[in-house]
Amino acid sequence: MSSRNSQANKAAARERLRAEREAQAKKDKVRRQVIVGVGVLAALGLAGGVAYGVMKANEPDYWEKAAKAQLVTPKNATGEDGTTVVVGKADAKKTLELYEDSRCPACASFEQAVGEQIKKDVDAGKYKLRYVGATFIDNAVKGEGSKNALSALGAALNVSPEAFLEFKGALYSKELHPEETVDSFAKDDYLLKVADTVPALKGNAEFKKAVEDGTYDRWALEMSKSFEKSGVKGTPTLKMDDKKIDTPQTAEQFTAAIDKALQG
Repeated sequence: MSSRNSQANKAAARERLRAEREAQAKKDKVRRQVIVGVGVLAALGLAGGVAYGVMKANEPDYWEKAAKAQLVTPKNATGEDGTTVVVGKADAKKTLELYEDSRCPACASFEQAVGEQIKKDVDAGKYKLRYVGATFIDNAVKGEGSKNALSALGAALNVSPEAFLEFKGALYSKELHPEETVDSFAKDDYLLKVADTVPALKGNAEFKKAVEDGTYDRWALEMSKSFEKSGVKGTPTLKMDDKKIDTPQTAEQFTAAIDKALQG
């Protein structure tokens, strides 16, 4: 091989090596740019996700929004914000005050033992019944069932006082009342299932719409405030003439306690 060819080959080899190095350098540069770009996008995405999370966390939840919604009060309710719920004959001289939380297991036991007797007494005009609904269990064991059930009770009261009493009894029934820690009443479908056991509510389109639309959600919150203002600390609580009646365990004990209170 001549020296000229040898030098040409070496020059060509050096040129190929230089070209390969330049090509590799360009690839490395592009890869670095891609990595940096992906990192920036990831950082932006993370920052955006955090910002979105903070924004969502700072948004009012459903019931905070409900507290600012327009107040709609049920028919058959009176008083400030429609939170006075009295069922019974107008000429009944005495009023039994009953404080309950829909999720309360003790209230369920009380209603299962005494609810039918209360209904008979009210129908007979022995006394009127004033109901005050509470929602504190939603805070104690977390959930929305107390508020949602109270809103549905407002929808039942809007139908009639009788529908209200029957629906309240159905919510506390042995077959349908959930465990305190099971938030079944938070689901509209479950409340409507309970309502199907009440003739005046079964297939009632207006009632169903009010439950699903949360028409009486704000009212439920106002009713809950009435409970808080009452000074009552637990449920069920019974009062007559502002005097507390010990919670009875049977219908017979209840009748004896009520008869004594009526004589006072």
